[in-house]
Amino acid sequence: MSARNSQANKAAARERLREERERQAKKDKVRRQVTVGVSAVAVLALAGGIAYGVKQLNKPSHWEAMSEQKSVTAPKNTSGENGTTVVVGKPTAKKTLEVYEDSRCPICATFEQQVGETVDKDVEAGKYKIQYVGATFIDNSDQGEGSKNALSALGAALDVGPEAFLDYKAALYSAKFHPQESQDKFAKDSYLLEIADTVPALKANAAFRKNVEDGTFDAWAMKMSAAFQKSGVTGTPTLKMDGKNVTVEGGKNAPMTAAEFTAAVDKALKG
Repeated sequence: MSARNSQANKAAARERLREERERQAKKDKVRRQVTVGVSAVAVLALAGGIAYGVKQLNKPSHWEAMSEQKSVTAPKNTSGENGTTVVVGKPTAKKTLEVYEDSRCPICATFEQQVGETVDKDVEAGKYKIQYVGATFIDNSDQGEGSKNALSALGAALDVGPEAFLDYKAALYSAKFHPQESQDKFAKDSYLLEIADTVPALKANAAFRKNVEDGTFDAWAMKMSAAFQKSGVTGTPTLKMDGKNVTVEGGKNAPMTAAEFTAAVDKALKG
């Protein structure tokens, strides 16, 4: 091989090597650009995911949102601001017994089981009216949503009528259906509807069922709960008449038997 051919071959080899290096450099540059782009997208996606997660964590719960809602649908048979005044009884009754209860409260259940029938008879006879004030504080202390959900369902019953409301309240507090305080069974619409099926005015009542399932009166329930908090009452059941607590003679607790209740109420009616 001549020196001339050898030099030409070497030059050609060097040119091929240079071209290969340029191609490889271009490939590496493209790879780096893709890697940087993918990394940037990943970072943005991660940041977006974190931001979304933080937003979701900070997003108010359904019931918090309901408590802040300005537009409130109140049940029929209510009055006052946001419909939080619930009075049942004959207009001719001169005095009103205020009854403060939490649907999950076990002592309220005992009171209703022992005294509820007497209250119903007194109201029917026009002895006094009752003003119901619903509380939801047990949801906070024992965690859950049952007090709020049951209060909303009571609103749906009140929308049907005062009698349906009283009958449904009695059913919720009955020995058959009232759960232990630690059990949040009232949080389930299906359980509330099961109980409602024992009340003639609510059984197979499509409008009532829809209001329960749609949460029509959820915001109202939260306004009612706020009214309880503003009342200054700290426990349930609490009974008041003329601004004074109705209690067992010489005690601080609400009467838990029909005899105790009648004695305490008769005294309050004379006061």
